Amino acid sequence: MQKFDGQLITVIGGGGFLGRYVVQRLLARGARVRVAQREPRAATFLKPLGGLGQTQFVAVDVRNAASVARALQGSDAVINLAGAFDNMQAVQADGAGHVAAAAKAAGVATLVHVSAIGADSEGASAYARSKGDGEAAVRAAFDDAVILRPSILFGREDQFINRFAGLIRMAPVVPVIAPNAKFQPAYVGDAADGVVAALDAAAKGKTFEIGGPQVLTMSELLRWIADAIHRKPLFVDVPDIVASTLASGFGWAPGAPITKDQWLMLQHDNVVADGAAGLAQLGVTPTSLASVADGWLVQYRRNGRFAELVSR
Repeated sequence: MQKFDGQLITVIGGGGFLGRYVVQRLLARGARVRVAQREPRAATFLKPLGGLGQTQFVAVDVRNAASVARALQGSDAVINLAGAFDNMQAVQADGAGHVAAAAKAAGVATLVHVSAIGADSEGASAYARSKGDGEAAVRAAFDDAVILRPSILFGREDQFINRFAGLIRMAPVVPVIAPNAKFQPAYVGDAADGVVAALDAAAKGKTFEIGGPQVLTMSELLRWIADAIHRKPLFVDVPDIVASTLASGFGWAPGAPITKDQWLMLQHDNVVADGAAGLAQLGVTPTSLASVADGWLVQYRRNGRFAELVSR
């Protein structure tokens, strides 16, 4: 197991969904961890995971180059997890460039930048373009940075599987938008292991795509969730022309079921590219959704953890 005794590793976005798992692993391996994000107080729940003085919390806004430069001072390595679904270009493109430039200027030895599968500066969606531009900015400023591109991540705190489980629990009829869109969901713990493994010198300058052991269509995924929480709603596939019209005409409204940009993202499968380096090359064995999801999806069952007893 790789050790980081005494090294100062700055994790931008360390209090987020993936970040908390990354921080936990770094602390367990002896690193001093500086958690940097816009609201550092929101990440102080991580403090008990480390020893006295092992964790630091600083404010940073990746949109502000001076703010980033201050946050990275003295770092041995930097992990950039910053992402957003608004101000995407500012956060995921310009912000990524600020982090890479500041890391190079500060003499940081290793930079790990977390992007996304589908990142493409020429992509149809603003999300894909901002991620693609971010990768280009990182390579321009810090050419041997490691870039990780995860698919959809699942875990206890996720906003993907949980969102659909909540919908299925409440609705007797569930519309399925883009039923044939493919995903390769990866366990957040595996992604965190991959991020930590990417700090090894052997990974420098490389790009890895992170996906789980299964490829599922949207339709298959929703039905899997329904079965896992013991619900039997009626699934109705939404024709593409209807979904596209809905996204274009009403996607801007608060609470809209899908935005135009999300619809554009769903037009491309979110799976690891053929021949791409992935978790295996980082020494991580992918975890299936079925092997861990029961630990938290149980909350969506009618009788929670007592569902099995009630059925008997």
